[in-house]
Amino acid sequence: MYKYLELTSSTCYRTLSTLALKCNHKVIARVFLSTLSMKTINLGGSASNIKVGKVGHGLMMATWKPVPTPDEQVFEAVKAAINEVGPDAKIFLNSGEFYGMNPGTANLSLVNRFFTKYPEYADKAFLSVKGGVGPTGHSPDSSEENLRRSVDNINAHLGGAKKMDLFECARVDPNIPIEEIVATLAKLVKEGKFDHIGLSECSAETLRRAHKVHPIAAVEIEISLWSYEEETKKVIATAEELGVAVVGYSPLGRGLLTGKLKPDDLDKGDWRLRLDRFKEENLKHNQQILDVTSGIAERKGISNAQLSIAWVSSLGPHVMPLPGSSNVERTKENLNAASIELTPQESAEIHQALESIGVKGGRYFPGITNLWG
Repeated sequence: MYKYLELTSSTCYRTLSTLALKCNHKVIARVFLSTLSMKTINLGGSASNIKVGKVGHGLMMATWKPVPTPDEQVFEAVKAAINEVGPDAKIFLNSGEFYGMNPGTANLSLVNRFFTKYPEYADKAFLSVKGGVGPTGHSPDSSEENLRRSVDNINAHLGGAKKMDLFECARVDPNIPIEEIVATLAKLVKEGKFDHIGLSECSAETLRRAHKVHPIAAVEIEISLWSYEEETKKVIATAEELGVAVVGYSPLGRGLLTGKLKPDDLDKGDWRLRLDRFKEENLKHNQQILDVTSGIAERKGISNAQLSIAWVSSLGPHVMPLPGSSNVERTKENLNAASIELTPQESAEIHQALESIGVKGGRYFPGITNLWG
């Protein structure tokens, strides 16, 4: 037993995974992962001195559904996420001005209630918030007037319980040069409304142009085994060159890559049912990739979710997967995936599956625009 303490975490993990497989008991590996210190990364730009866990925690699905998850359930999951990161880093929390159905600001109010009840956790979290859409819809509006309105609205709903550490426009407004957008955001930073600037769903070229105006702390794009496009690779490479952190949202393919979620499990009003990849014909095809990754996960003694998160994390030391869950144990499982390392053989097997099988269905549904702005 003591010799395990002398091994590196990767060697120790592989040793324990082998033991777990022989025992046909994944719990052994999961218990071991929970004992490892979480890997961390430094954010970029003006936030380069801020250390966060290698895996973040998204809050969107706590409120963006017909019936929001009860507060206490969400609160326990957030506390678990903060505690998993440990005392030397912050948890990267992601919220949004429009992450709710009625009202749209339900997620912000949830964040307010959490930090009002648990103020001792405020300094242990780095809060990123998406905004910058029009007040009556989800189309991007990055005019100075609307950005100021959006930021003020966010801060009003947070109520001072937690400062917005980073603001990011949810989509790039095609009608306004990115240089002008970032200049407006930099002005709001100087006014003390938030501390750092992020981008979301932007192209590599847009990131490069934006970074020349003001250092970008993080860029958020969709990354998963089912969402790894050529532009994804370009953004990851450009961000590494510029020293910008990459936040990979939906690393579990909206839940499908866990291998547990089926469209029939969702409430009728769940917006995910409109997504192309939730259609039966696309699910059947894309299941082939999940079959490959499930086999790898089984051999390693980990869950499908952990394998998917670990793969996204493996794309770069600056890449942070952003899963989300309101279940305490699942949250711990997600964050523990930061300690999982893929062997070159496993990475090659996954790459081969992605290249040979391919993915069917778009990332969203018809009518959604401004992707890769």
